[in-house]
Amino acid sequence: MKRAIFLSAFLFFQQINWGQLSPQDSIPTKKRVILSSSIIGLGYGSSLIALYDVWYAEFPKSTFHFYNDGSNWMQMDKFGHGFSGYLLSQKAGDLYRWSGVKKSYPWIGFGIGMSYLGALEFMDAYNQGWGFSTYDVLANFSGGALYLSQELIFKKQLVLPKFSFFPSKYAAYRPEVLGKNFPEQLLKDYNGQTYWFSFPIGGFAPSVKKMNWLCLSLGYSVDQKLVGDQDAYLDFRAARQFLVSLDIDLTRLPIKNPTLKKVLAQLNMIKIPFSALMIQQGNLSFKPISF
Repeated sequence: MKRAIFLSAFLFFQQINWGQLSPQDSIPTKKRVILSSSIIGLGYGSSLIALYDVWYAEFPKSTFHFYNDGSNWMQMDKFGHGFSGYLLSQKAGDLYRWSGVKKSYPWIGFGIGMSYLGALEFMDAYNQGWGFSTYDVLANFSGGALYLSQELIFKKQLVLPKFSFFPSKYAAYRPEVLGKNFPEQLLKDYNGQTYWFSFPIGGFAPSVKKMNWLCLSLGYSVDQKLVGDQDAYLDFRAARQFLVSLDIDLTRLPIKNPTLKKVLAQLNMIKIPFSALMIQQGNLSFKPISF
């Protein structure tokens, strides 16, 4: 359920390519900042209210309490928190950079991302079904800090967190937990999810002109993981997976059509399927196509 909350959280920011809203010189900076703040404030407040009504209101309340889930799901959920922290911070930061805030936009984006996810953690803290997780907060912070540090040091993103998914067979064994259909499995089935860190050649070697969109990508996933706090279920034994693959930085493709470039920029959070080398329980294998 919380996974749906985090997806909803950054989808609001993901819908608009902030840097392409309008030519920067066509709107005065002050008005752009007011517009940006209004968009953020409206989306921030309305989405929290909606999420509370949809996800939290029906569950029993409690006093503030902590919840230790650091070992659950082999930390796949923490990668999801970090991914959300990065995207929220990046999208909010991009909006304020478009607004003309030249120096402090990374800090503003980081602050908005962390405060939004922090508000969700406090909602958890007062519900019996969950609790305030310091591990979630640390994962949120790590994702936001990855965006912030790169923007402050390099003025660009050299390490690109990405996500991929392909349905696994394990959801059929626990559909109430791993999802009954594709949309639910996309959010709940960690066996089908992979979190990646892509390193574009063009970012690290600016002199390279040809194929500067090509990336080396490192991924993490799990296999046969059906219970959050247990590694064994029926005849299944959970295992971690570490992958090395190639990827494409869609923002660096030599495309002239401005509309297509905007669309591809929004899809750059998704890892492009490629062949991959995978290590699982000390065994090296080759996957012709890795999602």
